[in-house]
Amino acid sequence: MQLNSPCMNLENRLLKRTLGRKPVGMAACLLPFEEDGSIARDAFQKAIQRTEEAGLKCAVNMDTGYANYLSDDERVKVLDWTREALGADRPFVAGVFVEGLEGDLVDLYRRGADAIAERGGTPILFQTTRFHEWMNEEIVELYAKVCEPYESVLGFELGRMFAPNGMIYSEEVIRGLMGIPSLKGIKHSSLSRDEELKRLALRDEVRPDFRIYTGNDLGIDMIEYGSDYLLGLAAFCPEKFAERDRLWANNDAGYFKLNDALQYLGNVGFRASVPAYKHSCAVFQHLLGRIPTSEPHKLCPRRPDWEVDIMKDCAKRLGYF
Repeated sequence: MQLNSPCMNLENRLLKRTLGRKPVGMAACLLPFEEDGSIARDAFQKAIQRTEEAGLKCAVNMDTGYANYLSDDERVKVLDWTREALGADRPFVAGVFVEGLEGDLVDLYRRGADAIAERGGTPILFQTTRFHEWMNEEIVELYAKVCEPYESVLGFELGRMFAPNGMIYSEEVIRGLMGIPSLKGIKHSSLSRDEELKRLALRDEVRPDFRIYTGNDLGIDMIEYGSDYLLGLAAFCPEKFAERDRLWANNDAGYFKLNDALQYLGNVGFRASVPAYKHSCAVFQHLLGRIPTSEPHKLCPRRPDWEVDIMKDCAKRLGYF
């Protein structure tokens, strides 16, 4: 069941634009690999630093970082490498992935969240297929229990085109989540502008300080309507996203040309099969000389060999070549 607010007509939608607003931007950082299949730690840490220096926050152990394929030990290593790359005080976000694990869900989520919070990060809670059979109030109660010990936690709505454990919540669940004080926001990844606009309207009604982070890589202009963002697409070229955000905040019409070029990259990179976007990202990053290979995780769906040609065209549109 989706949020049931009526869809806006075009005039009302345009009136919702938030000119001059600087969005909070996060990049879901890619985990790169060496020729031998091992994680390219040095390239990963340089990407973390590059993202931070550009002005975006880093989100690690996300879908772009192959959270669903990593072992618990690998996820902890990623947390340590992130903390080391950023230094002692810089904030970051990291995913808590519990799908496929047995045991009490509160304990499982807290175990992952503790590892993140101990390193100064903010946990973001991936969904689990267990939620698919739950009542709305059970989901909200679970979040409330998990979030209680922490100062700041983020939620996550992930469409099933990204992963089978995802789901898009009902209005009742979203309202309930907005009532949890330490839950500071939610990433919304339905790829539907209407669903995201409904969440923004609900946010304005219920809790204006609650952040909606768009995960719509096919609609990155959602920042114009009040969304912040946490995007895998931003990992392709975080400095270009930071530049775009500055242009929007400064009411500079150059925003539209750059946003169009970034959206073109998103449309190409996030075409079906959507999970293969991570291979597209690796190809793009390798073209820029930022990672040692264009190889994705061995379990990740792959793009065809000609992906390099269309990624090169995207890079040219963004001024890299």
